[in-house]
Amino acid sequence: MKHYFDSVQENLLLQFLSDKGITLSDDKLEKLYEYANLVIQGNTQVNLISKNDISKFLSRHIADSLVPFIVLSQKQYLKSGMIWADMGAGGGCPVFPLSIVCSEIQFFASEPRHKRVLFLEEAKKTLKLDNLTIVGKRFETSEITNCDIISCRALSRFEADYDRAQLGLKKNGLFITFKSKEMTKDLMNLSDIHFIDYHLPLETQEYSLVIKGIYG
Repeated sequence: MKHYFDSVQENLLLQFLSDKGITLSDDKLEKLYEYANLVIQGNTQVNLISKNDISKFLSRHIADSLVPFIVLSQKQYLKSGMIWADMGAGGGCPVFPLSIVCSEIQFFASEPRHKRVLFLEEAKKTLKLDNLTIVGKRFETSEITNCDIISCRALSRFEADYDRAQLGLKKNGLFITFKSKEMTKDLMNLSDIHFIDYHLPLETQEYSLVIKGIYG
């Protein structure tokens, strides 16, 4: 298969995973690469990612998307049959990479913008992701419920995103969002909140995975 990224990007992703103690099967890696191809190709028709990120999609977006999987796997939190929803899925990060590597978990991706929904549906079909359901609505009206985990990639203020997630989150479920470390200073006094700081390949700033809830 032709890849629309260079071998440097592939090696950066593999090294990032290796440094975290993660080894993925060839099949899962190939699906991640195929998803990257779909986004890079699809970005010519639909605004899925910044044009500045095309050349570093694996090291910036795929690696970032897999951080919740890495963190929760280390805590042995993830279980077969769990339900995980992603609010405002956009071009599919983090939910597509997560659904590829966590095939035993049921994922829901809510996204209201029609062109992006069409892309997500086609990508799901191409990648044969039977554990992923695309819902073309805002999360508030999606009727997605009973979730063990709800994630979003920094849609708005943390408090607003967390309140929105309560509509579908199980009691004692986890809410996960992605922030730059600089943006977490105002969240330090919240209860049951955890910050996992990390760096991404080629990026100078530090990031933080923010988890609200008890996970280990």
